[in-house]
Amino acid sequence: MNMSSRSAGRSEGQSKEHAPERLVHVPLGERAYDILIGPGLITRAGGEITARLKGRKAAIVTDEHVAPLYLEALMDSLQTDGIEAVSLTLPAGEKTKSFEHLATVADMVLSARIERNDAVIALGGGVIGDLAGFAAGIVRRGVRFVQIPTSLLAQVDSSVGGKTGINTRHGKNLLGVFHQPDLVLADTAALDSLSEREFRAGYAEVAKYGLIDQPDFFAWLEKNWKAVFAGGPERIEAIAISCQAKSDVVVEDERETGPRVLLNLGHTFGHALEAATEYDSSRLVHGEGVAIGMVLAHQFSARMNLASPDDAARVTAHLKAVGLPTSMSDIPGKLPPTEKLLDAIAQDKKVQSGKLTFILTHGIGQSFVANDVPSSEVLSFLEEKRPK
Repeated sequence: MNMSSRSAGRSEGQSKEHAPERLVHVPLGERAYDILIGPGLITRAGGEITARLKGRKAAIVTDEHVAPLYLEALMDSLQTDGIEAVSLTLPAGEKTKSFEHLATVADMVLSARIERNDAVIALGGGVIGDLAGFAAGIVRRGVRFVQIPTSLLAQVDSSVGGKTGINTRHGKNLLGVFHQPDLVLADTAALDSLSEREFRAGYAEVAKYGLIDQPDFFAWLEKNWKAVFAGGPERIEAIAISCQAKSDVVVEDERETGPRVLLNLGHTFGHALEAATEYDSSRLVHGEGVAIGMVLAHQFSARMNLASPDDAARVTAHLKAVGLPTSMSDIPGKLPPTEKLLDAIAQDKKVQSGKLTFILTHGIGQSFVANDVPSSEVLSFLEEKRPK
């Protein structure tokens, strides 16, 4: 059993009075690690890290939105447990995942004389996690890495599984390495500081796990999503189920050569839409792109007579109910020509030997890998769905 409940206070000197938290263990042999899920983990990060890692130095990477909220508390916790730490605060937003900022992070880590047993700590959302993880994977050919995700999207998806990367003008996440974290601290109290838009965007990734292969979880979300948004035990439960689902897939296929590709449900369309908006977060953020992408994947599956249109309608209804965009017409501003969208899809990492590969579905919780999808079908489908 990989997921369990435990009381906080694993390290000596920690209070035993914290509320129980959830633990998901990712059993990857020498690269195995724990995901802790619950409130107050940032203030206890030092103890959790020293219980697992030998190094006593850390380089924290964060952004200008997160730093004022949590950086001081994290630094205090590390200092209390004897970890010498430096920090780097970067601009917030998807455009930070760049060559320029990767070089800045790597230089900071080297300047801090972080050695292989020391840690790079990502304090922030998926952008910071992907960027800091990439730096941790290439500096000294790999140093220890701790994820402290502060967004829902990062807690249930990008912080788990070891995928790191940056964007280029050719597309999203096309440069990166697999570098597993040594610990993930998903502090659910940090989610209270998110805007409604940020939380909704993260929720798209939660719903994704139900749509991939857990129809009962999707049905549970349809009934309990308001409680998940409100916080409390349902939120922790949804995050734990999501992390366990991702852990199971990662353990089976760590480097995305088989079943792990199913985790990209909605992402091929979604990444193309992000590229089409030039990663402008005022127009579209990642989770919103995934939400539209999942609807498009179900609609395209119905168009190809692979699934019932009723399933696409059900997905659309649920995501719309929580306030997520569900169509290209929901994206502010003008989109590029349909051919440009197809070009972005052709650059996606799910392309194999130049053939279009999509994650499609036979119904709710019945996703599968569709190889060699005709580009003409995709082009006409996108033309049909784009704003008129």
